[in-house]
Amino acid sequence: MFKDIVLRCIDCGREFVFTAGEQAFYADKGLLNEPRRCPECRSRRRQEREQAIEYPIICAACGREATVPFVPSEDRPVYCEECYRRLKAEGKLPEPAGRR
Repeated sequence: MFKDIVLRCIDCGREFVFTAGEQAFYADKGLLNEPRRCPECRSRRRQEREQAIEYPIICAACGREATVPFVPSEDRPVYCEECYRRLKAEGKLPEPAGRR
């Protein structure tokens, strides 16, 4: 059903093989998009995320303490991950500052 395909990494530009086994794994997990980065660049990005600086916040929706991977803006509400996902699913997030 699946065949190995050659893709090009959007970060480093190198070609990499998206194997039939990886495609089956993606299909089993319900992942619809092919990977856009080679395994090395995916690994590097994962490590960068793990080392990212987290900033403390108070969630604007539930009032709980949480952390976010960006510097919060004083004039914009910031949500914990749970509230953000819920509000996004309900279509109740405010428009981003640049899109008003």
